[in-house]
Amino acid sequence: MLKIENLHANVGDTEILKGLSLELNAGEIHAIMGPNGAGKSTLSYALGGRPGYEITSGSVNFDGQDLLALDPHERAAAGIFLGFQYPVEIPGVSNLQFLRESLNSQRKSRGEEPLSGAEFIKLAKEKAGLLKMDMDMLKRAVNVGFSGGEKKRNEMVQMGIIDPKLAILDETDSGLDIDALRVVGSGINAIMRKPDKAVLLITHYQRLLELVKPDFVHVLAGGRIVKTGGPELALQLEEEGYEAVAA
Repeated sequence: MLKIENLHANVGDTEILKGLSLELNAGEIHAIMGPNGAGKSTLSYALGGRPGYEITSGSVNFDGQDLLALDPHERAAAGIFLGFQYPVEIPGVSNLQFLRESLNSQRKSRGEEPLSGAEFIKLAKEKAGLLKMDMDMLKRAVNVGFSGGEKKRNEMVQMGIIDPKLAILDETDSGLDIDALRVVGSGINAIMRKPDKAVLLITHYQRLLELVKPDFVHVLAGGRIVKTGGPELALQLEEEGYEAVAA
């Protein structure tokens, strides 16, 4: 589904990714762990097409397409969802309005019919229920006045409604208490653990991986993948730290 080969990326004049290669197949969950400044968030933003993250060399193939040739909205329509470490607030725009417009614009770009108001509300209720989110919250402005945990749950509701092929989740566990972490973990499993989908899960901690069990764990250090293993690698990192494992 996703094949990254020898990817180099700069932020300003600083090279952050220095020859990163990684491959995800449909039905797989991959976790990326690594120290601060290793390039984890840069990888997610580069794949999402965020301005300011310049690809200088390498290739990314997504579902048979040259991902780097697509604009950010085209990447989203192709089936990529990017979950942010710090979800943004959008004052004056209701969640329901934002999500319906987002979904129907993607459906239009794929030549699909837009959902009617009734169809969309039914879908939104279903996905909000997976994340234990009251529909009243979806009527509020996007993330405005939400706690950290509510923002992350709201983002997972967005993911459920958009229904992507690939979810790139950048430190989704950041700022979550134990109960919120369980809800978000269950939501990721319900929405994305399917044979035609894949997840790239960026995290610092083993606690999320106890709920969303990865098929592969990768250590990113110095802009490259330096070690790959199974779920046991995350436990080793927790016990020994990055320096000992990635040496």
